[in-house]
Amino acid sequence: MKVIVTGTTGMVGEGVMLECLQHPDMEEVLSVSRRPYGVSLPKLKESIVPDFMQLAGVERELSGYDACFFCAGVSSVGRSEEEYTRITYEMTLHFAETVARVNPGMVFTYVSGMGTDSTEKGRRMWARVKGRTENALTRVRFRGAYNFRPGFMRAMPGQRHLPGPYKAVGWLYPVLRVVIPNYVSTLEDVGRAMIRCVTQGYPKQILEVRDINAAGSL
Repeated sequence: MKVIVTGTTGMVGEGVMLECLQHPDMEEVLSVSRRPYGVSLPKLKESIVPDFMQLAGVERELSGYDACFFCAGVSSVGRSEEEYTRITYEMTLHFAETVARVNPGMVFTYVSGMGTDSTEKGRRMWARVKGRTENALTRVRFRGAYNFRPGFMRAMPGQRHLPGPYKAVGWLYPVLRVVIPNYVSTLEDVGRAMIRCVTQGYPKQILEVRDINAAGSL
């Protein structure tokens, strides 16, 4: 199996990429990011794409893959709805439509977040935009499209790209797993659940934390 992973210089994308690289069924992982990952690893290829809205020059690099695990994203903090929509909705859909066209039969998984609003009408701006993005992705012509809504995630061992807040609270994971198990996952869970969606499918298009943990444990 050959997969594309975006956002590999962020915590979620890096964790998913590392899980894919150690999976026995994975032949190749293509990291698509705005900047280099910085480490050469077996089975890893890189495509540096400064602007995900400008893909014409890299379409050939993006072809020949079985799945795309789209983990790129930005915080809504300090952004207007117009700006956040451009980055989150328009950019994601453009990328998805491009890889669907050059990879017939591809499976696409998108990382949104716990609390995403499928109605697109709620009070929280980020949740509306993420919900709109999820809904639009289900209409792209993929073999399968899955929306992941993780909560708190434990990093993979050896991760290099961890945000400051995680470094401060990551140690809480064992406690949270006992107290609120349906709100926390490991990035191993997330990566394995994505792989399962490609290899076996999953009965839901939206995977909440409980689904992610169940799919990732098989």
